[in-house]
Amino acid sequence: MVCFGLLFSITWGAGCATTGTSAGCSDSCGAPVAPTPSAPAAANKNPALKGNYAFTFTGIKGNGTISSISAAVGTFAADGAGNLTSGELDTNGVGTGAALIAQAFTGTYTIDTDNRGVMTWDLPAGAAKFAIAMTANGNARFIEFDASAGSGTIGSGTIESADTNAFNTASIAGDYAFGVAGLDNLNNRAAIIGRFASNGTGTLTNAAADFNAYGTPHTLSFSAASYTVQDTKTGRGTMNLAFTFGGAPANLNFVFYMVNAKRLLAMERDTVTTATPLLSGVVVQQQTPSGGFTDASLNGNMVIYLTGLSNCGSGAMGVPKAVAGLITAGGTGTLNLDFDENYCHAPQTVTGFSGTYGVASNGRTTIALGGYALVAYLASANQAFLFVSDSNVLFGLGEPQTDGPFTNGIVKGTYAGSATDPASFGVTVFSGEFTADGVGTAGNISGHEDVGAPSGSVSGEAFNASYSVSSSPTNGRGSMTVSSGTGGNAVFYVISATKLVALSQDDPNPAILVFEQGSTATTPPPAPTVTLSSLTLNPTSVIGGLQSSTATVTLSGPAPAGGAKVALDSSNGAASVPSSATVPAGATSATFTVNTSIVILATSATISATYNNTTRAATLSVLI
Repeated sequence: MVCFGLLFSITWGAGCATTGTSAGCSDSCGAPVAPTPSAPAAANKNPALKGNYAFTFTGIKGNGTISSISAAVGTFAADGAGNLTSGELDTNGVGTGAALIAQAFTGTYTIDTDNRGVMTWDLPAGAAKFAIAMTANGNARFIEFDASAGSGTIGSGTIESADTNAFNTASIAGDYAFGVAGLDNLNNRAAIIGRFASNGTGTLTNAAADFNAYGTPHTLSFSAASYTVQDTKTGRGTMNLAFTFGGAPANLNFVFYMVNAKRLLAMERDTVTTATPLLSGVVVQQQTPSGGFTDASLNGNMVIYLTGLSNCGSGAMGVPKAVAGLITAGGTGTLNLDFDENYCHAPQTVTGFSGTYGVASNGRTTIALGGYALVAYLASANQAFLFVSDSNVLFGLGEPQTDGPFTNGIVKGTYAGSATDPASFGVTVFSGEFTADGVGTAGNISGHEDVGAPSGSVSGEAFNASYSVSSSPTNGRGSMTVSSGTGGNAVFYVISATKLVALSQDDPNPAILVFEQGSTATTPPPAPTVTLSSLTLNPTSVIGGLQSSTATVTLSGPAPAGGAKVALDSSNGAASVPSSATVPAGATSATFTVNTSIVILATSATISATYNNTTRAATLSVLI
């Protein structure tokens, strides 16, 4: 991997053969030293990690001769003083003992003054160690940091501030898009992308998805889909998707932990076999336009980044492949793709690759580029989960690029970076904190990173590089050359001033490297998102014109400053309600009166309440 020291770490290894102590290099580097990242106890920024968090992790477990997929999702509370409490996780993998269900754990952490840190989880099989890098929004990127002598787990993930007020079945309501990917027990790659609608009561409708099963694409036909939040304290839930593909019925079972009402971190919990791969990823709220998505929903620039596995001409099987690029669409069904890829020791740059696309109303998008076919599901305009319908099973994300043109000045300030979703045990992962100066036509970036490699871990490796960003011929495409330690070449694509993605051009085991705005100060977790939990009526049956009913609206948490204004409606003039009811600041509920009129025939009225994009309803019977 560009043994970058690894920033745009391309944490993969170019030029590794001539050095004996470089960090971040794949197999050809000498064994690194320093078993854990160093973080002084006296001076730290532990308060930067404080509150409730959800996390997701994917990795590859190996011992030098065999390897297999491993994944985890879970939650914990950090006290801001270095202690983890209320931890709970689910894991899955290949073999006996790989699956843990709602396993409780505790742990410790230290955040250094440069916002790098180390975290330890105390698990039944022993302690697991991680290196972490804090981002500006109070979240973190992390890697496992305890492989050595060719054995252990190589993996990475994210830690995200969680809204505990949303931990209930009712808060999952509206349209959602999702993307999951992984391997089976023989390391064959698969991915599913799709969408569904949730009614807030556990039923999923209008489900649609596409499945790339080890290189063979299928459009799934769903027979049932459901979910439940089983633990309102941890946000742990389960989801079942039943469908037909290839003419045969099948179903997949997932466990998820809630970040908030708009984001779930999901992992498949079925036994991993050749027929059932271990898939993990995210579910996000889909911002469906009024009237549905159209070709105009792709209009502008979208940065894409994907990983997969390739079979090389030399006979090598399962070689990591990484692709990053820029799609430019005009909103009318035609697009242009510029991209860089690295696989089989043959990096290449492609510009001006033209194609066509079509967007269905549910967000499903088909893209044709020469002889290649891609499928995507839009989460919002210019934002999507996508995969390539070929044997590489390239899977990843598309994110809207902010307006350019871009120069070096756009990459300026602090960034937290890490390698993401390693596709094989040969990949070297890293996390770190870096500072870019945004100067002239040749900027400079420096920092420190923690490196996890099969041969061992390296703590606090110094990183220095020069970089250049251009708006032409590809807006926001940049190049980087490392000058300290072992160097290598890399390319990156700017998404915005606060985020970019990169890949090595030299590492034989590449991954996508993501860099987000780094933390410059202790940042509290974002305020919880309060939604409408329920609407109840008492009584539910009244005599029209003579009796009324008292309705109660209840929020998922305390109303914000200024109160929460809940919009009200009745489907039948026999029952009337005010236009709104306000839950006072700090309170969780409010009541209002449903008045009735005299009716000739018994009837019913649906009373509905809406707050923060969440609607709840109840039925009132109006009798004669």
